[in-house]
Amino acid sequence: MQKIDVREKLASVSEYWSPKVIAELNGQHVKVAKLLGEFQWHFHEQEDELFWVIEGCLEIHLRDKVVELHPGEIFVVPRGMEHKPIANSECQVVLFEPAGTQNTGNLVNERTVTNPEVI
Repeated sequence: MQKIDVREKLASVSEYWSPKVIAELNGQHVKVAKLLGEFQWHFHEQEDELFWVIEGCLEIHLRDKVVELHPGEIFVVPRGMEHKPIANSECQVVLFEPAGTQNTGNLVNERTVTNPEVI
């Protein structure tokens, strides 16, 4: 048991769209990631996904609206909801999701991280 400095963990991340696990609780992973540019439209069939912006701005595009998140704001994408995150400049986030959640959801492509690194 140790305290975790989220900003320190984020400072160690060099790749975009490659979440890293920093903690686990009750079957949930707490992950950090740096985001830049557009992700693909995708959904998570069984998992809700929480985005918490630490630095920068993140747009979560849904089919019927866009949710803009700023530092200190969170948004939960319900399971089954198609979404597309976009970061027009570097954005740093914390993600909460069930362990085993694949970052690309229903897609498998070059951005898929099946076993995220623990840092």
